[in-house]
Amino acid sequence: MRNEGFGSWPVRRARKTPHRTALVHGDRSVSYAELHERTTRLAHALRAAGVRRGDRVAYLGPNHPAFLETCFAAGMLGALFVPLNTRLAAPEIAFQLDDCGAKVLIHAPSCADLVAGSGAPITVEVGPAYEARLAAVDATPIDEPVSLGDTCIIMYTSGTTGRPKGAMLTHGNVTWNAVNVLVDHDLIADERALVSAPLFHTAGLNMLTLPVLLKGGTCVLVESFDATATLELIERHRITFVFGVPTMYDLMARRPQWETADLSSLRLLTCGGAPVPTSLIDLYQRRGLTFLQGYGMTEAAPGTLFLDAEHAVSKAGSAGVPHFFSDVRVLAPDGSEVAPGELGEVMVRGPHVSPGYWGLPEASAAAFTDGWFRSGDAARVDADGYVTIADRIKDMYISGGENVYPAEVEDALLALPGVAECAVIGVPDEKWGEVGRAVVVPVPGSELDPELLLARLAGVLAKYKLPKSVLLVDRLPRTASGKLRKNDIRTQHGN
Repeated sequence: MRNEGFGSWPVRRARKTPHRTALVHGDRSVSYAELHERTTRLAHALRAAGVRRGDRVAYLGPNHPAFLETCFAAGMLGALFVPLNTRLAAPEIAFQLDDCGAKVLIHAPSCADLVAGSGAPITVEVGPAYEARLAAVDATPIDEPVSLGDTCIIMYTSGTTGRPKGAMLTHGNVTWNAVNVLVDHDLIADERALVSAPLFHTAGLNMLTLPVLLKGGTCVLVESFDATATLELIERHRITFVFGVPTMYDLMARRPQWETADLSSLRLLTCGGAPVPTSLIDLYQRRGLTFLQGYGMTEAAPGTLFLDAEHAVSKAGSAGVPHFFSDVRVLAPDGSEVAPGELGEVMVRGPHVSPGYWGLPEASAAAFTDGWFRSGDAARVDADGYVTIADRIKDMYISGGENVYPAEVEDALLALPGVAECAVIGVPDEKWGEVGRAVVVPVPGSELDPELLLARLAGVLAKYKLPKSVLLVDRLPRTASGKLRKNDIRTQHGN
């Protein structure tokens, strides 16, 4: 077989386990043989539409088998797959389609309004038109020469600040990241993964779905996350593997069914996208469930650090140690390694790290140096080599000459009764330069007293870290991956 990339995975898996279930979506099950056939038919349809090696094929829609069929079909042709975020506005979709120069856009019916006027040369709606294209072609094998060094995905960063950048991922990046997951998560062939995190986000696709399909397990695709439905789906499908961001897990634990839901099938409970509050870790421990925390970024495809079950309690709060085929350094501003306990910037290198950003040579040169990617995240390393992420370096503020990392303060606030969500930002202060402001979402039905909240933090954190004001709000803006939009929060509440 000349295709070494992930576009060959359906045929490779179909020749080993053709009758095993690859995907479940609603009442429909898709075997590996069927996934291979449909992927091949779609590749033929894309080729008939003029798609060739290096062309870009975009997909816009919630989690659905067609997403993965498009992803694999593009890889089968040596084309580049571009997953688009359904939560973006139409002008943002149009920008990304124009930026990558997509030749074909496949989209869900629910995204028709976002697609109108998007500028994509060829659009195909999932449904009758999509099925007609697959039926009009045959399923003769396609074996384009594709190497691990070829680019296969352009995945746009969340765009919490400034212009979104398209991180280029090669077939090797995706494959080595999947190998890291197989090694460090101990995936088995009988894995049953619940995929409610969006596939257009790197964690939902690369840390959960693709590794499970590589191993021959089953992925239960859910179009959107619902806490109550998640607890029911875990019971119904005997789910063994769940990935989520802290907000998702927090919502699950607040459901009335939480204490009685049958979660005995769960084997892997992974969490990423943001630091996991210690209060949430404790809550799940009481149900006999251990979080396997991780840390990553789109540019690293994304797995970088991983905290295994053996150290989940003793190193709680840490993001762990580098994945098996990852190298991580935490550096001071002068480029030297930081001493244990000191803050520095996370740098990552490995076969899973992106070669750069699509069409942005200057940004690529600034972020990728000698194979190392500058994450922009601040972290500490303990004496055992375990890394704890402090915060985004750009979110840090300086109060009276002391560096304050909001994530540490947010973790303390989330441990207090009545606090559902929170964000801490720096605001101008005549005396100290900047001081903290906590923007808090109360638990529904609770009555929070801002002054009492601040009083409860006294003695928990150093005085200079204590926020000087608290604002109560109904919601906090987040990206599709669950990260707080700190720029938006600063704009709305920083004056």
